[in-house]
Amino acid sequence: MNRRALLTSLALAPVIAGCRRAAVAGPQPARLPPLKTITPGAFGTCVQLANLTDPGWLDLARTHVSQLTPEWEMKMEYILADGPDRLRLDRSDRIARFAADNGMALHGHTLIWYAQGQDVFSGLDNAAFDRAFDGYIATVAGRYRGKVRSWDVVNEPILDDGSGLRDCHWSRRYGQDGYIRRAFDQARIADPDAVLFLNEYNLEGVPAKGTQFLRLVERLLKSGCPLQGLGTQSHLWIDIPDGQIAAFMHELAQFGLPIHVSELDVSLRTDSPLDLRGLQERLSRQTARVAELAAAYMRLPAAQRFGFTTWGLRDTDSWYRRGDKDDGKDRPLPFDATGRPNPMAGALAAAFQR
Repeated sequence: MNRRALLTSLALAPVIAGCRRAAVAGPQPARLPPLKTITPGAFGTCVQLANLTDPGWLDLARTHVSQLTPEWEMKMEYILADGPDRLRLDRSDRIARFAADNGMALHGHTLIWYAQGQDVFSGLDNAAFDRAFDGYIATVAGRYRGKVRSWDVVNEPILDDGSGLRDCHWSRRYGQDGYIRRAFDQARIADPDAVLFLNEYNLEGVPAKGTQFLRLVERLLKSGCPLQGLGTQSHLWIDIPDGQIAAFMHELAQFGLPIHVSELDVSLRTDSPLDLRGLQERLSRQTARVAELAAAYMRLPAAQRFGFTTWGLRDTDSWYRRGDKDDGKDRPLPFDATGRPNPMAGALAAAFQR
């Protein structure tokens, strides 16, 4: 077989397998109950301030959502954009006020992230670094004490391939486990009542990364870290092998901690330009992944079902549909651009009502 024929056969293999399974995406659900009324824990979405002036988004959120996660405006890059002495908390204040006014819980996101803060913290001596690190958490988490239900204290500490923890400006000062422990200790002081989460992505899809996350959690708990919840972002892709998502959720449950599906979306895209599958097969794979995740969440003990958050409500709200990423075709979220439920929404509702 020549190279072109081999590549073509590999590209067609998922299509042929899908046809053999007679996998067909379900239709848009005709009657979708408010998701917040059937989701154990909370049904959440991310939010940006601009959403709060969008009538279509407001209608969907008030119907279906019981918890909000600020997508960007509670992150360090926004808050410290004007420098360490002029914290920008205006937008997160407005989001917190909207959540309270509409009877929605607020999940804080995020205090410490490897991808942000280096420009502000670089050049500080050790003592100044410590004051800035502790002071930032004290100020931000303290400001929302009594207003947030929970915090992503540390976000994405693990390398993409799962080979270890990330080296970053935080770890260079405190060590790879050390900065995580310090952040949780400071967050516990700043807000004794919030549930404190460790949040990470690709745990279901990259087994080595999932294993590394479990090992990190075990070490932190053994060290006495006040880690109280586990966030699996669940930015899924359609070709995660069947059963792999449920298997990881089962492993994650072993610690007995609350679990937050914290940033769910499922892009229909794949990396291969030779992937010839049509929309219906891609939607079928998508809904299968979502159904597996939601069913695994429902199998958790009730005390561990903290919440189920999608990273946007409508397809056009998704980070996959911004800038050069938007080809106008991806459907990664529960609702379409007009607010009608996608098959994904039906899969969630079916799982939550079983």
